[in-house]
Amino acid sequence: MTTVRSDRRERLLKLIPGGAHTYSRGFDVYPANAPDLMARGSGCRAWDADGREFIDLGMALASVNIGYAEQEIDEAAIEQIRRGNTASRPSKIELEAAERFVEVIDSADMVKFTKNGSTAVTAAVKLARAHTGRIRIARCRQHPFFSYDDWFIGSTQITRGIPDETIQNTVLFDYNDLPSLEQLVKSHPNDIACVVMEPVTTMIPDGLDVKDDGVLPLLCRSDLEQNNHHFVHDVQAFCRDHGIVFILDEMLTGFRWNLHGAQRMLGLEPDLCTFGKAMANGYSVACVGGRREIMEQGSIEFEGRERVFLLSTTHGAEMSSLGAFVATTRFIEREPVTEGLWDKGERLVRLFRQKAAEAGVADHVIAGGQACRPGFMVLDQEAKPCQGLLSLLMQEMITEGVLPGGMNVCHRLDEEAYERIGAALDKAMPVLAQGVRDGFDSLLRGSPVKPVFRRYN
Repeated sequence: MTTVRSDRRERLLKLIPGGAHTYSRGFDVYPANAPDLMARGSGCRAWDADGREFIDLGMALASVNIGYAEQEIDEAAIEQIRRGNTASRPSKIELEAAERFVEVIDSADMVKFTKNGSTAVTAAVKLARAHTGRIRIARCRQHPFFSYDDWFIGSTQITRGIPDETIQNTVLFDYNDLPSLEQLVKSHPNDIACVVMEPVTTMIPDGLDVKDDGVLPLLCRSDLEQNNHHFVHDVQAFCRDHGIVFILDEMLTGFRWNLHGAQRMLGLEPDLCTFGKAMANGYSVACVGGRREIMEQGSIEFEGRERVFLLSTTHGAEMSSLGAFVATTRFIEREPVTEGLWDKGERLVRLFRQKAAEAGVADHVIAGGQACRPGFMVLDQEAKPCQGLLSLLMQEMITEGVLPGGMNVCHRLDEEAYERIGAALDKAMPVLAQGVRDGFDSLLRGSPVKPVFRRYN
């Protein structure tokens, strides 16, 4: 089936490779009736260029945790804009933001700010290599994205343009499989600089007592009340035993799980950690933080020491974004934001499961994951993920005014929004049931959505 292309889409593709500045915002990962251009957002709602209103379950790739256009956060950013937004020397807000970050993140003695998660994680890798004198990177196979830089992309299917030597220097281990990491160390003795992983994605670390045993388990806040010994503890201990830098990527868990990160809730003490996404409620700021001994590799005050050229970006300490970061942390500290995200996400998962069961597709629509940032997938008759059926469900939800770029809840997700989501699922699930029964081709407008990580367009 030919993909429907609007004039706006053609204009985007003519001017921007891929038509967007993030591949996960591209037209190929949304069904044909998805909005081409967004105009504005407020709270949990967003409007496209044609004025259509949506309940937004994407929340800007999970970067907005409180809500779009949150006045208190915006005013903090605007205040810094009025002060010039940048400076020729370090700014007051730069120091305040650094002090605030070290205050709320237990494992961080120092921090370096930047503008996106990719550069933050790559900076952590560089620090690990400098600290250990080793080259290879061990990253978790099941965790979908760490950086747009070659060291990570070379370990995916999309290797074009990346030297073989770079590809060979990143090796993969499996989540909940410590022997797979042990085998890497045996195969590359004294050559692995760091382990890079997220604390939790859709897989729950072995050792946590999670009551929900579905295909996609639902991890709730109550499951974390006791810090049981779990798989990530084992990885951390293994790294310490072998002189490997343990890098915990909290790009998605940070400032959603807890003000202090998933690391506090899971009882972890990483050597380095990276944050971004929701740390400033959608403003552009990310960072790498960690132990002073490692972070100081990028310092300049140690005369005679060989330098490590760490992050050095003109806009890395942009005052407006750092002002938004400080304001976001104060807001989370004062209001029940992160606690509410766990509760709101659990309610959303239950709603998806209920509506799927009512339509007879409970075995095909699988919702779960971390309750503070859950997700869903759609399975075919053979219980395999199906892009066509996923596209159909997304298409029908969009038709009913819900934009399903995931299931990213925010603090401002309100009762009326839940009612609209429920009504949309009431309409969408029976169409999906028809697609499961009879096939999706005749029901789908345009081509099925595609995964970001694929070798060919």
